[in-house]
Amino acid sequence: MSKNLTSRAEDYSKWYNELVVKADLAENSGVRGCMVIKPYGFAIWEKMQAQLDKMFKETGHENAYFPLFIPKSYLSKEASHVEGFAKECAVVTHYRLKNAEDGSGIVVDEDAKLEEELIVRPTSETIIWDTYRRWIQSYRDLPLLINQWANVVRWEMRTRLFLRTAEFLWQEGHTAHATKDEAMQEAEQMMHVYAEFAEEFMAVPVIKGTKTESERFAGAIETFCIEALMQDGKALQAGTSHFLGQNFAKAFDVKFANKEGKQDYVWATSWGVSTRLMGALIMTHSDDKGLVLPPKLAPIQVVIVPIYRGQEQLDVISEKVNPLVKELRSKGISVKFDSRDTHKPGFKFNEYELKGVPVRLAIGQRDIENGTFEVARRDTFEKQSVPADEVVERVISLMDEIQKNIYKKALDHRASHITEVDSYEEFKKVLEEKGGFISAHWDGTMETEDKIKEETKATIRCIPIDVKEVVGECIVTGKPSPYRVLFAKAY
Repeated sequence: MSKNLTSRAEDYSKWYNELVVKADLAENSGVRGCMVIKPYGFAIWEKMQAQLDKMFKETGHENAYFPLFIPKSYLSKEASHVEGFAKECAVVTHYRLKNAEDGSGIVVDEDAKLEEELIVRPTSETIIWDTYRRWIQSYRDLPLLINQWANVVRWEMRTRLFLRTAEFLWQEGHTAHATKDEAMQEAEQMMHVYAEFAEEFMAVPVIKGTKTESERFAGAIETFCIEALMQDGKALQAGTSHFLGQNFAKAFDVKFANKEGKQDYVWATSWGVSTRLMGALIMTHSDDKGLVLPPKLAPIQVVIVPIYRGQEQLDVISEKVNPLVKELRSKGISVKFDSRDTHKPGFKFNEYELKGVPVRLAIGQRDIENGTFEVARRDTFEKQSVPADEVVERVISLMDEIQKNIYKKALDHRASHITEVDSYEEFKKVLEEKGGFISAHWDGTMETEDKIKEETKATIRCIPIDVKEVVGECIVTGKPSPYRVLFAKAY
């Protein structure tokens, strides 16, 4: 199997793009900026989706589904929201095509112009809050905790598979509450849920924090986020949760009768993660030989490759392997026995290395004679010969070991790439020569934030929620600053 990936050190961006395609995760489609997620890539997304869905339901949320199309007038009802998304919207203006009279092809039928143009949803706050007006009458209807799994469209011109595409898959939670405190607790809770998922399942360490005013979601009063650091020193926003105050309730007139019988506007949140998490997973762990997947999200956790000559030897190996497959599956481990006779063992080794399968078992004639299996780890490339009656126990322990090891490796990388600086010159030097998160004092103004972004392309990724109040001086203006914030170049 030809994999020959460009090395990360040589060209990180090219390495990433090649890996996504060669590992059979996704490919570009016939629609500019839109991707085809292939079965292996979608299998990883399904595992992410299943775990997140479980966590949402454990915190009291229910799934629903809302329309793909949003009347243009809805988007205009919340001023900052429409301003934030207007440039990214795809708009439906007609509902029918017809053949051109001169035979030159298909044209839009001008008689079929929509009375009101429809926006292909970039996010669903507006259509959902229009719906909530009908669902919420009293405090007894609250809290309303709804999530939907959907696709959205944001008309990006510069795209990259998983990281930024015109159409992408995601989940979006939208909740309504009787009090400000309850809504704020919900927004914070979902940030913690996302962080737990990223660290426990993706093995991706994240920093929890809040966004600055200029980096907040359009229409939000507060945005909570989780920020991850990729191997090339760039940050990636892995999830956001927004406290929306009463902005959308006022825009769509969503009121409720409180316990005192008085009318009040509800308090809102929204929160979401997308297939961008696939990009985070790939870029955090993978190497020059291919994907490195955490066992908890790997579609195939163990692959068994037979080494044989002729059908007779394969039959003997299969007799040993089939009960093992059955036993591993009974323990909840996904296993593939690759007995294809169309490819040699070396090809298969390369294929599963490229696809990031956490554990590979190989068994040949000598292993049959010795009663052993060769066990190889994808994360460290260690191999060992394990007695057949100990293989199940060894595989189960490896699942946990590999999960913890790749998390620790990513955590160590992040720890070595958080740098405190006290001057703008030092800031620029670290940004260019080392990258990663830069911890620096900032005077709290949008003007300074914009100046840094314009001059260095670095943005404030977050104000960490556990930030220590240590008074210092802004690296640009020298004005007093109550704490350090985290800057980085980002995807």
